Amino acid sequence: MRFSIGVPRVTVQRQMNLRPLLEARHGLDTRPSWTVLFLKGYALLSQETPELRRAYIKFPRPQLYEYPTSVASIAHEREHDGERVVLLSTIKGPEQCSIPQLEALVRSARSLPVLEIKDFRRSLKLARAPAPVRWLLMWLGLNIGRKRARFFGTFQLSVYSGLGAESLNPLTPLTTLLNYGPISEDGSVAVRVHYDHRVMDGANIARALERFERILNGEIVEEIKVLAQSGAPAITSAAGASK
Repeated sequence: MRFSIGVPRVTVQRQMNLRPLLEARHGLDTRPSWTVLFLKGYALLSQETPELRRAYIKFPRPQLYEYPTSVASIAHEREHDGERVVLLSTIKGPEQCSIPQLEALVRSARSLPVLEIKDFRRSLKLARAPAPVRWLLMWLGLNIGRKRARFFGTFQLSVYSGLGAESLNPLTPLTTLLNYGPISEDGSVAVRVHYDHRVMDGANIARALERFERILNGEIVEEIKVLAQSGAPAITSAAGASK
């Protein structure tokens, strides 16, 4: 919250028709989550859109830093010490992972004991540090280019559509945050990218969202069809995903 508030954040929304993706997903015996499908699609979009892999950093001087590959940061609501908390897990190079591999990684972060997830342990350890120490470590992590993606990711995905709700003004210190609303029976859905205006302009995001819709109904649909034709499971074990 402390570092997100200072980001000049703007939102661009596109109403998408994902009927081809909806129908392809229904053709699988075991359906991958919408989170994973959007994650893979956005990773492919970021691979061909350099602006989505850039970050505004302040050390050693204010500048834009571009990463060679994406690192996804995914928000999960987990229970810890009797309370529900939001914790972030990261996936490096999600565009290089198959849908089953991504599904396994996301499911592990949602289901394994909290302290078995390295990203979660690190976040909880940082949360216990005194505020000045916590603020310094986070500032350094967000403003040293080669460290930022490793600890925080290059983009964030946070959704409530499974609960029938959507967030209109989420906060993140990262360059972009992707979220979407509930998906209707005809495949229509509101998709939003919240972006750092220091890194790009709204026109960049508007064009990216148009391309994103084509990726979801194109490349992602094709990968799902290959899974259906091969009879391969849409979900693998976490061990298989790490290979």
